[in-house]
Amino acid sequence: MKLRASFLFAKRLIFPLAGKKSSARKSVLGAIICIAISVVPLVAVLAVSDSMIDGMTDRIIGLSTGALQARLYRSAKFVSSVEALYEVADEIRSVDGVVNVFPEVGIDALAAGCSYRTGVRVRAVEPAVFLENEAFSRYFTICAGSLDGFARGKRCAVVGEKTAETLSLKPGSTFRLITTKSGANGMIVPKMTVFTVSAVVSSGYQELDALWVFVPVDTAFSFASKDNASFAVMIETENPFSKDIYRIRRLVNDRIRGKGVAYIWSELNASQFENFSSTKILLVFVMMLIVLVAAVNISSALVMLVMERRREIAILKSTGASSGGIALSFIITGCFCGAAGCLAGLPCGIACALNINGIVALIEKAVNAIGRLIFILRGNPAEQFLAVKIMDPAYYLTEISVKISYGEISFIVLTVLVLSFIVSVIPAVKAGREKPLDILRKG
Repeated sequence: MKLRASFLFAKRLIFPLAGKKSSARKSVLGAIICIAISVVPLVAVLAVSDSMIDGMTDRIIGLSTGALQARLYRSAKFVSSVEALYEVADEIRSVDGVVNVFPEVGIDALAAGCSYRTGVRVRAVEPAVFLENEAFSRYFTICAGSLDGFARGKRCAVVGEKTAETLSLKPGSTFRLITTKSGANGMIVPKMTVFTVSAVVSSGYQELDALWVFVPVDTAFSFASKDNASFAVMIETENPFSKDIYRIRRLVNDRIRGKGVAYIWSELNASQFENFSSTKILLVFVMMLIVLVAAVNISSALVMLVMERRREIAILKSTGASSGGIALSFIITGCFCGAAGCLAGLPCGIACALNINGIVALIEKAVNAIGRLIFILRGNPAEQFLAVKIMDPAYYLTEISVKISYGEISFIVLTVLVLSFIVSVIPAVKAGREKPLDILRKG
């Protein structure tokens, strides 16, 4: 049986003669629909997870560590004043490949509002970081207030939205930062400093900036103890994902030898990025199981197709058709089901991914409307109802900027075709082994 004949028979299996009733054809159509439905969430999950990981990664690099971060030894004399810290930053700025640098002092402290206290991470930075640093200007949204006061006043602070909500702070409010210092006799004693809120900001990723409180870098040297502070220089490069970053790190380490050590962003956040990768792999694995279950329907449809077309198979084999040629026709039919399912499911999946923010908002409104109605029918006051947040900003980005990866789309298509081929093999081989004499005798 020639290859062309196998394709012609497969075509007749997929598109039978007009007017001929076929229950197996309905099974084939059902298998295509199942594949299409299973592909939609797989495409959406891959696109959304990639976009969320990229968004979180960009914020971690741009707002937290920089492409490189030079961590300075606190025992060295150059961390005794803000001028000395600036000198070290200027040395790093002169390194080939470094675009910009931002010195920073980090202090763990207790922030106290009028009625509540919470632990915070104080980041003492230059006022210019909010304007000159591309990530800060891109990702930070000013929820209330202005950054002008931060640049002018030594006792002004920029507070993260979650911290401001916890401490009931707004622009113009005062709060206390409680830090520690070593006394004359070596005892650790607390020190309290009052700050005024200049602005409330959000990066769109609450887990990252929930505990951040920004103060001017020169202010840190007036209230923080050197023994309880960390000193660093955030370094910007042209491309933090380029291999050239290793060369830049080597040059920075040579420049600050004896003063500190430079680390790449991936080293500073290794555990977090491993968590991102493992979560994505788990999501893809679950989605692939759904596709596999859908692909099993192809096998069931082919079994029904074999049973329905046994007489045609017998006639073909009686006229010289080979078992391999018959089996190939059914394999082609199974692969066609997978390809047709992909063709139908991919556009829907891409459309869902591109409109994920609107879809999530719509689902949230529907869930909250139904939940509120049930809550009220049970006799509870409507104002006590707590709205459901599907994309909780405590764990996810408040808004997802979706990017479609054509490489992953190709991977999905290839996977579906391979699964379709695998599940088609057994019923196709059985079809090729049909004995024409037995079929014709029973028929």
